[in-house]
Amino acid sequence: MEKDSGENVPAGLWSEAEISVEFFDLDPMRVVWHGNYINYFEAARRKLLEKIGYGYYEMEESGYAFPVVEISAKYPASLKHGDRARITATLVEYENRLKIKYEIRNAETGVLTTKGTSTQMAYNLKTGESCFVCPKELTEKVEALAERELKSRRTQDSGGVT
Repeated sequence: MEKDSGENVPAGLWSEAEISVEFFDLDPMRVVWHGNYINYFEAARRKLLEKIGYGYYEMEESGYAFPVVEISAKYPASLKHGDRARITATLVEYENRLKIKYEIRNAETGVLTTKGTSTQMAYNLKTGESCFVCPKELTEKVEALAERELKSRRTQDSGGVT
């Protein structure tokens, strides 16, 4: 299976969300309060998990939760009220934990405003124990999506001929 260079994940596993910056997202300096960028990460992460077919309800149904155990963000620029933000979430690791990389850009200008990562660990809801390997329900869905993405890319590259 094709991998992104330097990352332990099949290529093409990403998703985007777009939001409008609301007045209530701002701090007293009239830019988005730094903690709200984490909420924007969540919007893209949710879309990525749904694309994989393992959203929050599917996690729960399979007997697992994935609490965030680490998160980081850097803020090279700010968003302001009325800006549109495009948030990209890219799956970086999925076998032992969920690690997702984020970029937030001003949708109109393309300027990078925030970048970061989150790490989530599987937690067995029945036993109450942390898991050091992701459940097969997740890994199988990731690999199936990666295979579909790869086939789609090959079809596009060959001009529709497989």
